[in-house]
Amino acid sequence: MIQSCFGLLGLILIAWAISENRRGVHVKIVFMGLFLQILIATLMLKVSAFSNAMMFLNHAVDALQLATEAGTSFIFGYLGGGPLPFAEISPGASWTLAFRALPLILVVSALSALLFYWRIIPVIVKGFSFILQKTMNIGGALGLGVAANIFVGMVEAPIIIAPYVSAMSRSELMTLMVSGMATISGTVLVLYASILNPVLPGAIGHILTASIISAPAAILIAQLMVPETATALAENNAKISSTASSSMDAVTQGTSDGIKLVISVVALLLVLVALVSLANQILHFLPDVYGEPITLQRILSIVMWPIVWLMGIPASEASTAAGLMGTKTILNEFLAYLQLAHLSPGLLSPRSTIIMTYAMCGFANLGSLGILIGGLTTIAPSRKEEIVEMGIKSIIGGTLATCMTGAVVGILY
Repeated sequence: MIQSCFGLLGLILIAWAISENRRGVHVKIVFMGLFLQILIATLMLKVSAFSNAMMFLNHAVDALQLATEAGTSFIFGYLGGGPLPFAEISPGASWTLAFRALPLILVVSALSALLFYWRIIPVIVKGFSFILQKTMNIGGALGLGVAANIFVGMVEAPIIIAPYVSAMSRSELMTLMVSGMATISGTVLVLYASILNPVLPGAIGHILTASIISAPAAILIAQLMVPETATALAENNAKISSTASSSMDAVTQGTSDGIKLVISVVALLLVLVALVSLANQILHFLPDVYGEPITLQRILSIVMWPIVWLMGIPASEASTAAGLMGTKTILNEFLAYLQLAHLSPGLLSPRSTIIMTYAMCGFANLGSLGILIGGLTTIAPSRKEEIVEMGIKSIIGGTLATCMTGAVVGILY
């Protein structure tokens, strides 16, 4: 607990140290951001009414997995979860990522579109937006954008406030970008929960909580790195609405969007795994260090070691945790969660597993940067140069925000 408390302050100091204007930082935002993070985490993790509600969501994940398996086994047979026509020699060998896990994205995408059309998601987003505006003293347009990032993707959220993006101050634009990097979308939330359930019971509750906690952290970090010096966009009349004409149309649109996402995920995973393998093959020509070959994972683990220690990971487990954080930052959180789910027993304690689940819950990686820049420059072409300039900063900010969330959880566990 003491280590995580020290680390929480250390992460804030890192953001302040790389600030564009250290004297322009508003201390009130720092304290309010910390207060909101700790309050939300305490409610979600320690108050039985909230924690039970989060655990109940796990049943929803199981239901979605069963429903998806009904469809995949019908289409793909035993590859999709149907009865095997042969004896399984190695336990778990019949499970394939492409036919068992990724189709879940299609189901969740369609369901999300339906809930959006029924105006269930917009009401929730508006509620979070109101809270962020009143507590963090940010403009209405930015509050809506940050709140939307908790539930939708880093490009979909800015689309909701598209008319206001071009007029945002530099600080607001940075905050919008960091909030996209520090959270994940509802489409992949269920997928990650299904991967982590075997090693972390109630994973969906933890992942959803992580995304919520990281919202005020993203505002805090962004405001430290690029302090507000202009008048915020206080009001917004952006209407959150679906373009679907009916429930069936919403399901159709959601499925179509899900197909694009699945193809993107498959292609990106294939390429990233191949590039990591290629990099490791090149590094293999270098002499071994301490009897082991140099790999990209080992290099990244050295860089991220101090960061994971600051979150509260014991020194004996920090190398493993740092490797996961490096994979998440350079590649993506999906691969990092897969690695976390398949770690050898004993490498991470249950407490460290929870901390890393929260710390890796964000889109802050190089692959996402291309998506974010592409989306935002399309929405606000006049701000293209500024958006590109702040790209790497947004990855750093998103990483620091999720690490703060990991440290807050480390304090409570």
